[in-house]
Amino acid sequence: MKPVELAAEFTRELESMSNSSTAPIRKLRRSYSKRLSAESASFVLEVANLIPNSGKHRWVAYELIRNHPGAFKSLDRKSLEVLGRGMNNWSSVDCFSRTLSGPAWLEGMISESTIRDWARSDDRWWRRAALVSTVALNVRTHGGRGDAANTLAICEMLINDHNDTIVKALSWALRELVVHNPGEVKEFLHAHEGVLAARIKREVRNKLRTGLKNP
Repeated sequence: MKPVELAAEFTRELESMSNSSTAPIRKLRRSYSKRLSAESASFVLEVANLIPNSGKHRWVAYELIRNHPGAFKSLDRKSLEVLGRGMNNWSSVDCFSRTLSGPAWLEGMISESTIRDWARSDDRWWRRAALVSTVALNVRTHGGRGDAANTLAICEMLINDHNDTIVKALSWALRELVVHNPGEVKEFLHAHEGVLAARIKREVRNKLRTGLKNP
């Protein structure tokens, strides 16, 4: 079966499901991951790139890549930017960043300069992707070891951006870093007290004080 045929079959099954909640969709995705396990990285990437063309199911396409070791390891800046093309909502950006771009950065497959370029984008969704990509550097359960330098560098680039999508992502990025480097997060808040959005300061200080965003 050709990639275009498999992608079309997968998309038809997704769209015909009577229960469209995450669990049954992920069960179907696992069955396709099993079918794709012996395929090449390029085959899997082609399938994944075709699925978002339906206008939905981006997260499923991203999981197909993440769960195929060869496909994931083949990612670079160019392929990630193709996969992220057209992101236009919280869900698509966060799935892209948490499933693909953040882990790729953590594993050294893309560089900080790529994330910096996204942070400079005119597109707010790519700016959010830059911030959410830092989360992978700091989440222990997913291999994050704590990276204050890179996390704070990206956060500092966007401290004056008060778009709601960016404010929430910046708070998230800092809160994930608290677990590893609370002192550096405190210093960052103090240094940028006058420009950080009130939401960021409140949520991050709550995290520092209580371990929760909203105690």
